[in-house]
Amino acid sequence: MKFTASQIAEILEGKIVGDPEAEVSELAKIEEGTKGALTFLSNPKYNSYIYTTKASITIVNEDFKPEQPIDTTLIKVKDAYKAFSKLLEYYNQVKLNKSGIEQPSFISEEVEYGDDIYLGAFSYVGKKVKIGNNVKIYPNVYLGDNVKIGDNVILFSGVKIYSDCIVGSNCVIHSGVIVGADGFGFSPEEDGKYAKVPQIGNVIIEDDVEIGAGTTIDRATLGSTIIRKGVKLDNQIQIAHNVEIGEHTAIAAQTGIAGSTKIGKNCLIGGQVGIAGHLYIGDRVRIQAQSGIGRNVKDGEALQGSPAIGYSDYNKSYIHFKNLPKTVDTIEQLRKKIENNG
Repeated sequence: MKFTASQIAEILEGKIVGDPEAEVSELAKIEEGTKGALTFLSNPKYNSYIYTTKASITIVNEDFKPEQPIDTTLIKVKDAYKAFSKLLEYYNQVKLNKSGIEQPSFISEEVEYGDDIYLGAFSYVGKKVKIGNNVKIYPNVYLGDNVKIGDNVILFSGVKIYSDCIVGSNCVIHSGVIVGADGFGFSPEEDGKYAKVPQIGNVIIEDDVEIGAGTTIDRATLGSTIIRKGVKLDNQIQIAHNVEIGEHTAIAAQTGIAGSTKIGKNCLIGGQVGIAGHLYIGDRVRIQAQSGIGRNVKDGEALQGSPAIGYSDYNKSYIHFKNLPKTVDTIEQLRKKIENNG
């Protein structure tokens, strides 16, 4: 796809300084810009690059005044960073704007789907599935029986959504995500073996949720595993059966949440955090990376460590832990002095 400076300026409501017919077909950092690339300058520490960049078009703040000759065409806007972000969003929408049903793909009986659907090749849609308007389903996606998908949803290649699960509107689910696999439910037997406990619940994902690649969300034993509105999940997260994650909580990669734990609203959870089962995590909780949570957490707490303790307590304790060899040497010297003076 090619865009001219005039087209970009119209989208951004910007002013052109240079060639209005300059064309771009790719995006680049200002220091790596080549002919045909669009870039931006918002941080003054990168100013020097605007005089050497080979990018055809550069978005700049409206108060930018070059101190040397430049080759790139400028588009002046109020905020170059926000304008470039807006352009990225527009570009992404154009790039992902596919439609139609590719073959081979399989659509079962009694499936309902809305307008402007895209169904990629080698996808499978089970019985009585309901799909909303403007849904993009990329190749090799599996939708089990009775699945419901809202409007404006993107399911990238390789997503698997098991039967009876529900996805709200405006969700993005990245490649390799598995929604609705069985929870880890097994009952120990007298002979040392384990009997599987049937997992007959589902997963409910509310509106405006984004789920990163390779994340797994298990179906409930009974009832639902619930991902509330606006939740953002990174790659490779494990969410067990009957977990509930509150609105607008963000969780970083490789975190694991055990069964039946409830997490509140607006929490921030770092990478590689482990949270035990049957706990309650309050609203606005901050958990630092690699922490282990084995107790209930009150609203607004900030935690770090394994097992986790208060964030400020952890930092104070770490100073002593780091200096432990010196402290031991000091104690040993004092002991010897006491013995010698005794």
